[in-house]
Amino acid sequence: MKLKITLAALIAALSTSTHAKTTGKISGTEFNPAISFILDGRYTDIDSSELELPGFQLGGEAGLPENGFSTGHNELSISANIDDKFYGLMTSAIVFEGGETEFELEEAYIETLKLGSGFTIKGGRFFSGIGYLNGIHDHAHDFADRPLVYDALFGGHLVDTGVQARWVAPTDLFINLGAEVITGSEFPGGENEDGNKGLALFIKTGGDINASSSWQFGASFYQSEFDVREAGGHHHGGEETEADNELLNGEVDVTGIDFIYKWAPDGNRKNKNFKLQAEYFVKNEEGDAEFTEDSNTAEASYDGEQTGFYIQGVYQFMPAWRVGLRYDHLEADNIIADFVNGGIDEDEFLEESGLGAEDDPNKTSIMLDYSPSHFSRIRLQYSQLDNGHEDTNDIVTLQYTMSLGAHGAHTF
Repeated sequence: MKLKITLAALIAALSTSTHAKTTGKISGTEFNPAISFILDGRYTDIDSSELELPGFQLGGEAGLPENGFSTGHNELSISANIDDKFYGLMTSAIVFEGGETEFELEEAYIETLKLGSGFTIKGGRFFSGIGYLNGIHDHAHDFADRPLVYDALFGGHLVDTGVQARWVAPTDLFINLGAEVITGSEFPGGENEDGNKGLALFIKTGGDINASSSWQFGASFYQSEFDVREAGGHHHGGEETEADNELLNGEVDVTGIDFIYKWAPDGNRKNKNFKLQAEYFVKNEEGDAEFTEDSNTAEASYDGEQTGFYIQGVYQFMPAWRVGLRYDHLEADNIIADFVNGGIDEDEFLEESGLGAEDDPNKTSIMLDYSPSHFSRIRLQYSQLDNGHEDTNDIVTLQYTMSLGAHGAHTF
């Protein structure tokens, strides 16, 4: 669930805060936070902006861009060492939708400093440490869009509120262990009475092969129980209908592995480098599926296993220029039992609820980008999406991402 704040409300709040400070003392930390703006603009030529992945109930931010010009995913990030014990960060997406500008809270957390013995504790709202791409904001990805498996299984990113603990082992081989207790209310979880049903575990390890090559391997696990999970459906025809698509009394778990290989001549990435990246996830979920359209309701017991992976390679062939190729693939094996027809037949229920699987969705993407510095990037990308149903969607994207202000370190 996202917290949305209108731009007018934020400006009013900042104005009030600024006026209050001018009437008293100015503290020594007045301009302490590092502030960063990420500007994302794009032009998209797309056959259809409706994302349909038969066999997968979509939630969160899963979707396709609109045709034509758009402002993309702009971000405002404020961070600072609060004192010698804590670090804090707040990141908000700035979204223009329906003629209005809104702030959507992405992350807001504190993190310990100098806890000792390799331990770090984080509390608040944050991107989970599972997988490789999950914890990396969209503007830092190597392609203009997320892999299909992240949209299909996590609704974009798994972001939730709770506590995370990490430990880095004092060994030559890099070993990072992490655990999270979170609300479990965010997709692929759902609303639950206790607000603490989510659990995530992850391990990352890696090292150098030689002066030119390095690697990292990760494994992760997520689970949650929920009372209600709302999911997106899709509707055909021109009639206006009221529809509700829910999974009740459910539980879900996701297991994943990820692998990264990097190469640069003698470790010098300036002129040439190559990165091979792959992730594979398996999601198991079950519950009581219910689809309502107008006054008609259909119900069934649902047990699904869904898998997905992507593999990509990105090669910088000369300073500032890169080319990349990515392949995404999804599979769904859903079992429907005890179907109750309440005015909606089973075929319609499977289609509209998103649980009916046909062929396997897949997508192939190729991109070329130009980055004169760490602060700017212009990218051209072509993707062909086969949704496993009937349609093939051609997507051409011309994108820029620009970083103003503080620029954080890149992840491995």
